[in-house]
Amino acid sequence: MIIINGKEMALQWETLEDYILSQNYLLEHIAVERNEVIVPKAAYGQTKLLRGDRLEVVCFVGGG
Repeated sequence: MIIINGKEMALQWETLEDYILSQNYLLEHIAVERNEVIVPKAAYGQTKLLRGDRLEVVCFVGGG
């Protein structure tokens, strides 16, 4: 299991990039924290997801 934004999910992605692409996130509009550490965008493809990981995905939205 993996926890993403507070919800337990089955681990079905190998890397953080796999997860992000499967959810159709726009890379330029998100920030990701893995186990309380912000993951640089350049590392998404090399960041292996492991059982017990906790992800927080934050989407930025414009407004005024």
